[in-house]
Amino acid sequence: MHLLGVTVIMINKKIIFVAFAIEDARIRDMIKGQSLNTRTPFAYVDMSVKEAYDEEWKKKVRTRILRSDGVLALVSKNSLGSTGQKWEIQCAKDERRPLRGIWAYSDDRTSLAGVSTIVWTWPNLAAWIDGL
Repeated sequence: MHLLGVTVIMINKKIIFVAFAIEDARIRDMIKGQSLNTRTPFAYVDMSVKEAYDEEWKKKVRTRILRSDGVLALVSKNSLGSTGQKWEIQCAKDERRPLRGIWAYSDDRTSLAGVSTIVWTWPNLAAWIDGL
């Protein structure tokens, strides 16, 4: 499986790394679209990969995760087969970064071991980021 990673940079200097399966790119696009709203307090920087990840990709992702205040995982049934997303989540755990999952779809309550997951609402997302 391919994986896309996104870093969301908060104006108040908080940096959030977002991990998700490529099948959930539409949800990633919602975050990107929201960042274009001038009243939204974050900017969007894409860290997408089109090729299967390799050691160089892993080094870059680990560096981004280390620079992040937290890691947000878009959780769906697609997450179960995304080896790249699983690697990013494990990297976040290894690096002791705060990790939170949000369910990508209202009708999908997939559970990922070791990932506390919440319902996606902008207030829930903002509360988590503000709490970092």
